[in-house]
Amino acid sequence: MEIELKLALHSRHRARLRRHPLLNKVTAKQNPLLSIYFDTAKFDLMQRGIALRLRYVNNRWIQTLKAESQSAGALTSRPEWEVTVIDGKHPDFSALPPVALDLLAGIKLKHITPVFTTEFRRITWLIDSEQAQVEVALDSGKINAGDISGSICEVEIELKSGTPEFLFDVANQLLEHVPLHIEPRSKAERGYILSGAVIPAPIRTIHPMIEKNQPAGEAWNAILHAALVQLSANVPGFLENAHDTEYLHQLRVALRRLHTGARLAESLGLAIPDWDQPLRQLMQALNTARDWDVFQQEILPEILSILETPMEDVNIDDTVSALLQDTAALARQQSQEILRKPEFTRLILDIGRSLLSTAPTNARQLETKTWAKTVLDKRWQKLRKSCHGFVKLDSSRRHKARIAAKKLRYIADAFAPIYNKRADHFIAALSTFQHELGYTNDLVIGQQLLHKLPRKTVKLGFSLGRLSGVLEFAAAQRAHLPAAIWQRLARSKLFWR
Repeated sequence: MEIELKLALHSRHRARLRRHPLLNKVTAKQNPLLSIYFDTAKFDLMQRGIALRLRYVNNRWIQTLKAESQSAGALTSRPEWEVTVIDGKHPDFSALPPVALDLLAGIKLKHITPVFTTEFRRITWLIDSEQAQVEVALDSGKINAGDISGSICEVEIELKSGTPEFLFDVANQLLEHVPLHIEPRSKAERGYILSGAVIPAPIRTIHPMIEKNQPAGEAWNAILHAALVQLSANVPGFLENAHDTEYLHQLRVALRRLHTGARLAESLGLAIPDWDQPLRQLMQALNTARDWDVFQQEILPEILSILETPMEDVNIDDTVSALLQDTAALARQQSQEILRKPEFTRLILDIGRSLLSTAPTNARQLETKTWAKTVLDKRWQKLRKSCHGFVKLDSSRRHKARIAAKKLRYIADAFAPIYNKRADHFIAALSTFQHELGYTNDLVIGQQLLHKLPRKTVKLGFSLGRLSGVLEFAAAQRAHLPAAIWQRLARSKLFWR
């Protein structure tokens, strides 16, 4: 079983990593590595989560088969089988053990051919402690898929012996001198993307693997793990394709799920994790970019449709349009910079390390279904309280009701697997209520965003004022809808009772 942390860095920081005090006192080894990755024309191995490669190193060919990985943030573990073979023309399937061959059952082995290669130089250092040993590897080179190539510049920290906590110790020490950032994708995953086998897309909600009779502490860990995987999986997409605003949206959803999960610690008699406070600060730092994305993609089209008349097709002034687009782009750029900072990487490492620890005895004695009922009841009562006298609630109190609905939704989603389809109707009704409150809140946020923009000319000020007025009108027009939706939700059957 391979257990490793994988982080990326800019090529200009390679020398800084090599001079790191932790590595500078250790003799380094260097090797050029050529790896050929194999699959069928239909990418059958990839679809099963299998990576098969032949690597030329030290004048010999090493064949490696890796099965589907399990990740928690930057930490990855996956079963692998490695053996020396005669040449790199074609894999030697006779060298694989039965358990590995079982993974290939049903695939015509003669149809497996090369699909892409990686060529890079690896510099390695062995780092020891009293309880563990890890290998730090700096890889620099390229991934080649036909005429398309991508760069490699990453650090892998692989556990050779001992406990995985030492991986995080080493990573945090490296982070003190080198701005490493999150890169959960393997070289094989990136190669498949370049080969056209995979079209990158934002990763939506990942449901935790929990069972009703398992210890509540294990379920809590699984809930956090699923949210962390979603978070880290969306980081590369946002850093590389910020114009696809869904990456940032799903990244923030994962952050909120992590925050909601962290607060569940109290229901297990545990302390809220130390990383929850920096997590909340990160959520706030990313709010502006998401607010502008929502305004550009959802709110602005609504405003323009209201402004249209049968006699006139109204478009916003080019100056206003440019100002809105530039402001949104700047907000996304600032959010990208935040995710490239060592503080964010350290946060992910801290969360990942915390998931390695086991829950105290009292949390292990409580069954998940019993815990779920207690938590869901508490969140439901908080939502009912925040929605009391809903018709008379002002925008501030409706915002609080929206937050309460959102937290209940995240928890209901997390526990839904142990209730099968019983949870579907309630979650759908809750989602509708949350969405309507969210849209109304987006109209209010839109007004706040417009008010903060500079009004350098009278014409610009007039245009922004007109947009703001339409937002206020649209919010007033929809004010009655959430109350009716809340009444239907309040009458819904509670699936956990």
